[in-house]
Amino acid sequence: MTDSTTQSGDARRAANALERLAILHPKLIDLGLERSFELLEKLGNPHHRLPPTIHVAGTNGKGSVIALMRGMAEAAGMKVHVYASPHLCRFNERIRLAGDLIGDGELADLLEEVEAANGDTPVTFFEVTTAAAMLAFSRQRADFLLLETGLGGALDSTNVLTKPTATVITPIARDHEHFLGNDIAGIAGQKAGIMRPGVVCYSAHQLPEAGEAIARHAREAGAILRVAGIDFTWQTRDDGGLDLDLEGRRFTLPKPGLVGAHQLENTGLAAAAMLSALSSEAADLAVRGVAKAIWPGRIQHLDHGVLAIDAGKHDLWLDGAHNAHGATALATALSDLGGDKWHIICGALNTRNPAEFLAPLAGLATSVTTVAIPDQVASLSAAELRDTAMALGLNAKSAPSLRDAVRDLATKDDSMPIIICGSLYLAGHVLTENKTPPI
Repeated sequence: MTDSTTQSGDARRAANALERLAILHPKLIDLGLERSFELLEKLGNPHHRLPPTIHVAGTNGKGSVIALMRGMAEAAGMKVHVYASPHLCRFNERIRLAGDLIGDGELADLLEEVEAANGDTPVTFFEVTTAAAMLAFSRQRADFLLLETGLGGALDSTNVLTKPTATVITPIARDHEHFLGNDIAGIAGQKAGIMRPGVVCYSAHQLPEAGEAIARHAREAGAILRVAGIDFTWQTRDDGGLDLDLEGRRFTLPKPGLVGAHQLENTGLAAAAMLSALSSEAADLAVRGVAKAIWPGRIQHLDHGVLAIDAGKHDLWLDGAHNAHGATALATALSDLGGDKWHIICGALNTRNPAEFLAPLAGLATSVTTVAIPDQVASLSAAELRDTAMALGLNAKSAPSLRDAVRDLATKDDSMPIIICGSLYLAGHVLTENKTPPI
């Protein structure tokens, strides 16, 4: 049997296991920890045998902060496990073992092992796949595990650790209101549930009501709270880098590899958490890793690939921001990147009001082309999204497919850049169609 045949068979085994596991519970999301603890016990409690772990919660910027911390740790010569969600192109992206995405064969073996241990006990997809990740992380040596919550914090399946090395809370905004509510203080309280007694929690600068809720939870939990702008500070330099003041030391950080002014905030937060966890010698090596951070689908320049060729003379960019907070950050970044006018290709889910996402981008849009997100039953139709854009006064039209939208814009006489945005699901489809998936 050839290697390619084996790989294809392993990929099918993993896909089949994921399909079976997805139907064990009637709900996609059912927040709570009881099922997770029960499953982990059946597996021998792998969450008690993890490498030093930094646990990250928040609404926006979790993935960016983890990407930056990974870049720093690896620049210091360390091996890093990562758990992140959702994936863009294939499930393997959620589990990174000592720097590499988990292989199909190992993933299939893990999922089948967890499936056998669980039997037909109702458990959500995220719970069972998180348990599989914990099992993988417990079996392979690494210097750090960077662990991202899926939804919320207190009741999230990742919140099973007794004493992480540190916790991090990124900026909190309204998102997933149908699960977490629309009260910022309440959402912040849920996110703060990852705090542990005696463990330092590094928090981004927050809206006042979120900051108050986080501080209150820290006092009640006995956690040590360190807040950006108060307990650690930074100043930007003319070269785009940062000077970070942290615990009596100043660190000189290069310009981040991630694009956008909001990534400076993420960099300061990530650096505070990671550098505090390292020795002085390792920290001095780690700072250069900020420049090497990679986070696909987040203000990513598509400088090669099928769609990049289709775009012709137009620079093609991609971003997975999908809420108002993310759209505001994206608008600022686009202004800095390519001047004040862009062609926008947009797709969105029906789980939130698309006008809230489009409004911050309105001033930049020369044109808006709307598309439906392929293979997503919750996608808004291209016509529905077009009508929303037109109601905002935008020059909008729909297209039958993503590639049609790009090719149509390539015929324009101008050379304005193109940004594809509106959903991480759309971002994943773009990277697949462009033949540049995350690695």
